[in-house]
Amino acid sequence: MKIAVLVNEGPYQHQASDSAYHFVAAALDAGHEVSRVFFYHDGVNNGSRLTTPPQDDRHIQKRWSALAEEKSVDLVLCVAACQRRGLVDEGERERNGKDASNIAEGFRISGLGQLLEAGIEADRLVTFGD
Repeated sequence: MKIAVLVNEGPYQHQASDSAYHFVAAALDAGHEVSRVFFYHDGVNNGSRLTTPPQDDRHIQKRWSALAEEKSVDLVLCVAACQRRGLVDEGERERNGKDASNIAEGFRISGLGQLLEAGIEADRLVTFGD
């Protein structure tokens, strides 16, 4: 089965990101294809490379980055949601005159068209968070 995932909540405000991560990992281990994970609204905060949780806490951003690298999962952050929350990649940094980028490895910024495409091409679109 081909699955697309939508994550609407940030990494430490809600269980949605943890649940989405575990769902994606389990789906991949079961032999399903996860075509894309799209992060929207506060969910884009999962892609910040500046996240530094306490040592005794889980590091959700690193989990997502490792999954992207190991399993070639496409992790897409909504560009409009990123702009509202101060998340920029190199292209957005240059375009907006910022002095640094802060997107973690394995993530990329793109538009809502990526979510629509994933939903159309997948057998199921699974949403985590409000």
